[in-house]
Amino acid sequence: MPHSSTPLLEVKDLSTSFFTDEGRVPAVDHVNFTIHEGEILGVVGESGCGKSVTSLSIMGLIPSPPGKIENGEILFQGKDLVKTKEKDMRSLRGNDIAMIFQEPMTSLNPLFTIGNQLVEAIKTHNKWSTKKAKERAIEMLQLVGLPRAKELLNEYPHQLSGGMRQRVMIAMAMICDPKLLIADEPTTALDVTIQKQILKLMKSLNDKLKTSIMLVTHDLGVVAEVCDRLIVMYAGKVVEQGTVETIFANPQHPYTQGLLASVPDIRNKQDRLYSIPGQVPKPGSIEVGCRFAPRCQHAFDACTASTPPLYVTEEEHHVRCFLYEKEGEPLDDRVTTKS
Repeated sequence: MPHSSTPLLEVKDLSTSFFTDEGRVPAVDHVNFTIHEGEILGVVGESGCGKSVTSLSIMGLIPSPPGKIENGEILFQGKDLVKTKEKDMRSLRGNDIAMIFQEPMTSLNPLFTIGNQLVEAIKTHNKWSTKKAKERAIEMLQLVGLPRAKELLNEYPHQLSGGMRQRVMIAMAMICDPKLLIADEPTTALDVTIQKQILKLMKSLNDKLKTSIMLVTHDLGVVAEVCDRLIVMYAGKVVEQGTVETIFANPQHPYTQGLLASVPDIRNKQDRLYSIPGQVPKPGSIEVGCRFAPRCQHAFDACTASTPPLYVTEEEHHVRCFLYEKEGEPLDDRVTTKS
């Protein structure tokens, strides 16, 4: 899709760590990516790969202590969020950047009605009358496909089903027309039909309101359906990025190939589903070399001796793997023995 020249969000060399009794745990390690206006970016990887920590870093919601952004810039419309004061972050959050969390029950206050929480979200950022805010709340609940929107304002979160609560969360996130919506596994806890509706809804909000979306998920089916571009994360690093079409047609990193191979295909009858052997390493346990090397069938000496950079293998397709050293130009020169 055509992009405006300046990205809406630019994450540059981001590193976020947690300091525990066992020492420093690097959760996100020198991550770079951009999101353009009106674009849907998918971020995929197994649990513990740094997807959620990346989104919380952008929102300025890393609990400190024990967490800390140690390095890098997060430029939103050119403004570095890492250096932004908490007071200013509060006015950005919900207004310009909004987030939908995995579990709506932890994000909705059980003591307040749905209407109360939606109206509060509007009035935090706008000097609207309660009447106008209520009208906007009803309009948003209708936009996310909830029936009886007016009556819902007087109900409490526990009176709603999981799917309805998740829609309320989306309504709340979208109520101030944010420029960027970060959705962290927004459909994990929902059944398949509701999942489909929620994704369709997010796609239509993206079309209608030109909202940029960063969709964090481990579900490649979701990515194929709604995303424009994709970044694949493994053990805190970006291992592959490119357009969805390119990566699905020609996955280059052995990890991405493994992820795609483990998606069930109804066209081929298989007795067993493929799964990548081994486990994701503990953050910080592999300091030298490619973090995927212990699980990779293609690993050779260089993979454990130094960290591969991101190679540009074709336009907008980048892969962090020494197999592409001959044909790809390195995007960065961080082929270091320690990273």
